[in-house]
Amino acid sequence: MQFDNLNIIDPLQRALIKEGYTTPTPIQAQAIPHLLNGEDLMGIAQTGTGKTAAFVLPVLQRMAEEQKAPVPGAPCVLVLAPTRELAAQIDQSFATYGQFLQFRHTAVYGGVKQGPQVRALSRGVNTLVATPGRLLDLMDQGYIKLNDVEFFVLDEADRMLDMGFANDVRKIVSALPEKRHSLFFAATMSQEISKLAGRLLSNPIRIEVAPQATTVESVEQRVLFVDQNKKDALLLGLLKQNNLKRVLVFTRTKRRADRVASVLSRNRIRADAIHGNKSQNQRTQALNGFKSGRLKVLVATDIAARGIDVEDISHVINYDLPNEAESYVHRIGRTGRAGANGTAYSFCAADERNFLRAVEKCTRTKIETMDHRYHSERAKNAVGAAAKPAAKKSRGGPRNTRRNNVHRSGPRKSHQPARRR
Repeated sequence: MQFDNLNIIDPLQRALIKEGYTTPTPIQAQAIPHLLNGEDLMGIAQTGTGKTAAFVLPVLQRMAEEQKAPVPGAPCVLVLAPTRELAAQIDQSFATYGQFLQFRHTAVYGGVKQGPQVRALSRGVNTLVATPGRLLDLMDQGYIKLNDVEFFVLDEADRMLDMGFANDVRKIVSALPEKRHSLFFAATMSQEISKLAGRLLSNPIRIEVAPQATTVESVEQRVLFVDQNKKDALLLGLLKQNNLKRVLVFTRTKRRADRVASVLSRNRIRADAIHGNKSQNQRTQALNGFKSGRLKVLVATDIAARGIDVEDISHVINYDLPNEAESYVHRIGRTGRAGANGTAYSFCAADERNFLRAVEKCTRTKIETMDHRYHSERAKNAVGAAAKPAAKKSRGGPRNTRRNNVHRSGPRKSHQPARRR
């Protein structure tokens, strides 16, 4: 099938040709006809499957057919994304595919001053891409009203819930008109995600382009058993190989991301870190350096990596295995995209052994072991208490017990939705 078989209007066809796209991906081929017919859709698709174009193209076509003038602060299209990077990427996709159409678009997200975003809204936009926290802030200030939204897209819904945005999403949805066209995308389908989809969608078409929680077939996966104190040496050794050209390294914490990037830089490997404590300008600079090839390695946490859409990532390295098995799927999906081959290396220390077992159970894959000079039989064979992280020790000893108990009896911080992503 070609794009011209999908009844896509000429301005969009011209944009696709200009960008070098002629053949739709499976999710695009399946989703676009239903969306052009105005049906609600629930898409289960991993990162790198082309899902952004799967909804951007039909939304642009429906907008072009209606030819509505932009209204200040009242978009007719709302796309909700969990992170700043993903919001910016989706907004750029609207610009790319809609380059031969007359419409206005913008993205709003935290981490930057709201002034330019407010000015763009005041001029009127047809499409608005937003993160939940900044969107609610601007709604509370009266800069955005959602009464005229005709197309609502919730992208990466599973990550949205993982990041604590459930309450924010409900508030936003309650402000939308009941009569609307709703699209819902996630990489995995939990019971909570299914319930949310049930509240948002009306008789949706369900499209699943890959079995749930399976990994991309074009990614070669290997596990490297190693003690924690040998991970840096192992990483440096791997990065000296010529075939590791553009590498995304994952850590579990922001502090470790900074430390690993510093270790690499001291060893003359061009690297930077990206995580939630970095300013938006720092994150943008690091991401642009990675895209341009100025940086060989980008070290990221799971949340910051959402929305990283970089072509030709040769390798993903899990410096730390994720404590949520589904995150492994998101991570390795950054390589092996658009038909290319990729490689994912996962470092596994003894206290991460249970994380590896959870990943293999979730993906229904036995990951092959890779030999290397720092191999640890202790890590490979860890079971019981040795196979999971040690419990964190509370600081200050018994004197902090009362204070800690008082804190736990009140509202937990984790119940507060994250803002300004």
